[in-house]
Amino acid sequence: MDMDKAIRVLIVDDHAVVRAGLTKILATEPGIAIVGEAGDGLEAIKKALELRPDVILMDIFMPHCSGLEATVVIRQQLADARLLILTVSDREEDLLQALRFGAQGYLLKSAAITEVAEAVRRVAAGEAMLSPHIITRLVAEFRGKSDVPALSAREGEVLELLAGGLTNSEIASRLILGESTVRTYLRRLLDKLQLKNRSEAVAYAARNVNRKPLQGIS
Repeated sequence: MDMDKAIRVLIVDDHAVVRAGLTKILATEPGIAIVGEAGDGLEAIKKALELRPDVILMDIFMPHCSGLEATVVIRQQLADARLLILTVSDREEDLLQALRFGAQGYLLKSAAITEVAEAVRRVAAGEAMLSPHIITRLVAEFRGKSDVPALSAREGEVLELLAGGLTNSEIASRLILGESTVRTYLRRLLDKLQLKNRSEAVAYAARNVNRKPLQGIS
């Protein structure tokens, strides 16, 4: 494999068996190369600065320094770092905190290895990636609440497709729009909903789609 072209991944988990399993399986995926491992947040910070991987696959609950704490430090020192959380926690507060701290993706450890590999690729490409299980649960949990700002019909459609995990190109194809137009709608949504980036927009969409205010969009 050409290491210069492959997505360079650092795996961070406090369980050696988990690290070994992920390393063995992901290393067989086309276009992905494992460049290192770390057993806790402190080691993750050190390895990230040394290796400068394209994607850091990060657990949350680890001794000495949690994955979320490490994420903050890594993002401060490596602004272009892309972090994909892989955890057992499906708690909304952990998801939202991870996104606030700069993670681009959030998957549960129950995910299939194909999902993890796809998430690595999408995060490396600058896209957001959330566990479908979390999206489904959040949509169900928040359905019926009424604090979504008024959106245009097209903005509402884009928001719903974001909740489904679609990329800009997929949204453009679904709505028969140009990708530049989709990006314009996304920027409007970020401004209107006071969100910082696409990751927050995906999380917001997962929490708010299909709520009653969307029925009255103008």
